[in-house]
Amino acid sequence: MSDPWTRPDPLLIDRATERRDSFDPGGATAIVVTGGRLLTSAARLVELLPGEHPEAALTLYLGHEAGRDLVAIVPADPSFADGYDGIGGERLVGLRDLLKPFAERGAEGVRDRELGATAVALEQWHAAHGHCARCGAATESIKGGWVRRCPADDREHYPRVDPAVIVAITDPDDRLLLAHAAHWGPQRFSILAGYVEPGETFEQAVHREVWEEVQVRLTDVAYAGSQPWPFPASVMVGFTARTDATSATVDGVEITEARFVSREEVVALVADGEVVLAPHGSIARRLIEAWHGGPIQDRVPDDKIDV
Repeated sequence: MSDPWTRPDPLLIDRATERRDSFDPGGATAIVVTGGRLLTSAARLVELLPGEHPEAALTLYLGHEAGRDLVAIVPADPSFADGYDGIGGERLVGLRDLLKPFAERGAEGVRDRELGATAVALEQWHAAHGHCARCGAATESIKGGWVRRCPADDREHYPRVDPAVIVAITDPDDRLLLAHAAHWGPQRFSILAGYVEPGETFEQAVHREVWEEVQVRLTDVAYAGSQPWPFPASVMVGFTARTDATSATVDGVEITEARFVSREEVVALVADGEVVLAPHGSIARRLIEAWHGGPIQDRVPDDKIDV
């Protein structure tokens, strides 16, 4: 099966764009999203049948599956987010904390990831873009939550996606460059990433970000896959690259530590608790384990997911 977060295959859920103006919200199956968190039970999305929906402040059309429409509901009641006490053990969980359990569930987890990532991305966009960027008037949600319209000038605003690049870099001895970002927990290490700036290609962004952060020059930059990353609105575009360098000079601002490690070293560092790698289910983890040649056993489960 394809990697659950970097699938080259088509979407599992038909987004059915032609139904965004005509679907019946009350007749759809709904998931719940609020503040970037999803209503789950045992790391599975809770799906509410018609008649079970909470009152909605916003309804987002996710698509059509097996003869039914799927929506995400943002509850109108703010107290819903205070800790849901459903009779089935349901609770609101952040999407970051669902990366690993979704990845572990195979095809079912891929589907839940697809729905959850779309719901979180749309909900976060609506929360941050309630006013027209041109005139400042309050906008309204239309087309199943995929567009916000300004009633003052009839301008339509669409969800934004901010591309970011992430790269697994190896040296002449095939050691991998791991780095620690200033805002992460003390043992967290991953590979380098950064946002794409206007006027550059993805590959140029890889070169620039790596030089800015660790002063390493690259060769053989190659595309490796991509992953939706709605925190709040990104897509991670993954690469591999080579370097002739054997050490790195960190910028001391974004990156505070960086080191090249062999496969044996990374296993030992993780086992000793000196290094906590990027979480399972992330493209960073996939690139690290692709270089390693297989899974790396964590010493402890992912705790605070801060990447």
